Amino acid sequence: MAKVIAEKTVESIVANSPKQVEIKHTRTVQDIAGKDVEVLDWTETKQVDEAISQCEAQKASLESQLTECEAELAEYIAIRDAE
Repeated sequence: MAKVIAEKTVESIVANSPKQVEIKHTRTVQDIAGKDVEVLDWTETKQVDEAISQCEAQKASLESQLTECEAELAEYIAIRDAE
């Protein structure tokens, strides 16, 4: 699933309102003719600072998963090479 991220223009009376981002969640499917077509699943709008915080948390989680995966891989390779 892909994301299209863009700054959201907010027409607001408050000049100091936080910046917003619009995130379009898309996916690619094939139409009846077999051509790839991008389909919009849903759109969300959030404050840019919130989006950054969520993305940083996801990055930390993925880095943790990668560390665990690398440790598993090292164990599998050690077992394979132990002869």
